[in-house]
Amino acid sequence: MSMDLLNIARTGVLASQAQLAVTSNNIANVNTQGYHRQVAEQSSLESQRLGDHFYGAGTYISDVKRIYNEYAARELRIGQTGASEAQTTQTKMSELDQLFSQIGKSIPQGLNDLFASLNSLADLPDDMGIRGMVLGSAGQLADNLNQMQSHLDGQMKQTNDQIAGITDRINEISKELGQLNQELMKSQGEDAQLLDRQNALIQELSQYAQVNVIPLDTGAKSIMLGGAVMLVSAEVSMSLGTMVGDPHPGELRVVAKIGSQSQAIDPAKMGGQLGALFAFRDETLIPAELELGQLSLGVADAFNQANSQGFDLNGEMGQNIFKDINDAAMSVGRVGGFSSNAGTANLRVNIDDVGLLSGNSFELKYTAPATYELKDTVTGSVTPLTLTGTQLDGTNGFSIHIDSGAFADGDKFEIRPSSGAAAGISVVMADGRGIAAAAPKITADTANSGNISVEMVSVNRGDPAFPPTGSELTFEINTTTSMFEVFDANGTSLGAPAAYAPPSISAHGFSFDVATTAGATDRFTFDLSFAPGDNSNAVTMANLSEAKLMNSGGSTLSDVYQGTKISVGGKAKAADIAAGTAQSVYLQAYNRVQSESGVNLDEEAANLMRFQQAYQASARIMTTANEIFETLLNAVR
Repeated sequence: MSMDLLNIARTGVLASQAQLAVTSNNIANVNTQGYHRQVAEQSSLESQRLGDHFYGAGTYISDVKRIYNEYAARELRIGQTGASEAQTTQTKMSELDQLFSQIGKSIPQGLNDLFASLNSLADLPDDMGIRGMVLGSAGQLADNLNQMQSHLDGQMKQTNDQIAGITDRINEISKELGQLNQELMKSQGEDAQLLDRQNALIQELSQYAQVNVIPLDTGAKSIMLGGAVMLVSAEVSMSLGTMVGDPHPGELRVVAKIGSQSQAIDPAKMGGQLGALFAFRDETLIPAELELGQLSLGVADAFNQANSQGFDLNGEMGQNIFKDINDAAMSVGRVGGFSSNAGTANLRVNIDDVGLLSGNSFELKYTAPATYELKDTVTGSVTPLTLTGTQLDGTNGFSIHIDSGAFADGDKFEIRPSSGAAAGISVVMADGRGIAAAAPKITADTANSGNISVEMVSVNRGDPAFPPTGSELTFEINTTTSMFEVFDANGTSLGAPAAYAPPSISAHGFSFDVATTAGATDRFTFDLSFAPGDNSNAVTMANLSEAKLMNSGGSTLSDVYQGTKISVGGKAKAADIAAGTAQSVYLQAYNRVQSESGVNLDEEAANLMRFQQAYQASARIMTTANEIFETLLNAVR
């Protein structure tokens, strides 16, 4: 019997020792990230029959279990993905909001300074110092727009770098998960340490993208990203990569690589930090750049047109103050052709009416034999276009020109009419004398039909045919026959009626355009006298501050920028709220996992004392058994 007691005590000591080891390991790893609490399950040995009775034979550790709840872990991964996505969005939106609020405040200030200098010029139109101040203010505004675009370009580069960095880390995790799967397949998924490491990597992966875990019978786990991209299949690891954007090279794409094959990934399905970065870039950063470009086009076009309507100090029609809106430097990136295009068409976008631009981007699609459709990527509206010669008509504010090549069925292009303008805007006028503060006076005869209007284009006072005396010329225009006749201030004809090619008339040293709604014969008198003190056109330019020039007459120049700033600020505030909500959801899931799988020091300390007492009690049984055995030996000696 003593031998049975000794064996029972031995099993008790070994079991208690194992319990103490598991408990000690839990305590030691209380601060180990990703560690799951372990529990040693204890069972009784089969009882032994002695006579008519069964006696227990001791105990043993039947299993050491890792406390893990797959449902709770899944909820934690989902919470982690949402929290990381919201936090990344909050960070990026906060950076952009600060950019518009701090550095960007120079743009409305620059506009105000330009209009203030024009008001000063209206008071003293001949003052060369003030004229220089106007050009200086215009140059500073252009510099402010350039600088803001440069900062937005920096945000684009930073975002692309973050995307590339995340894909690199995902690839590292993919390789390590594949290696862990190999090891777990050897132990049929029983090695708790490997499982903890695997779980920690999957949890980290859920920060970068939405993760779907597929447990395998071998103990390994297959991993999918975004519900569509297989990243790890058993021991086989795939990888992600980045490629230049399509159709815009500077906007990185993420692709899944399997061997030599690459497949583009839809970033909208990824979630996590990766999805947040793409959403920020495509839905906020690029639209903000295009709206800044829209403002730049508006500034350049408004002041160039206004200056062209007046006389400069040399008595000539005003020239451009800013670079022309269709200059190559102002139109970089307006057209992007997709790599899948089979055609050879080379397109150019020309801005025809800045006031009709919306700041949106468009997708142009060609379907053979002759269908051209322009889709607004923001509103989703589709506009059919008509090909006239090499020009596609039907757009609002811009036209698309086919400079060379031809379309093929299915070809697509992305059109961004305002792209590049903020980076390209600059002042081209070098001499303050070129500011056209004075204005020509064009008077329509009171008997006119009202069907004809004219707009001055240029004046060349050095032209030999320019009237040597007098300051007025009267044009009688017949739009039915496309003929005109000119009379001097005394009403004397300066020549027989002459033909013109609509819409332009050039005669006697100046040119103007004729617009007509119906055939008629109307008279217009041009006062070509140049008064150095005339401020009429300067007043007109100063009043541009209040003119609804943009968004089809709905916004001033300042409104365009303020609208972008308010939109960014609103998104930043919404991102703050979303980040707080997502963090609360994540903490709930985290606390649930910790309540089940985390180490509770109070509980482990109590277990330590309990198993220590059991160990000591089993050791005491061994002592008792030994004493009984010695007594029996002494009794038979």
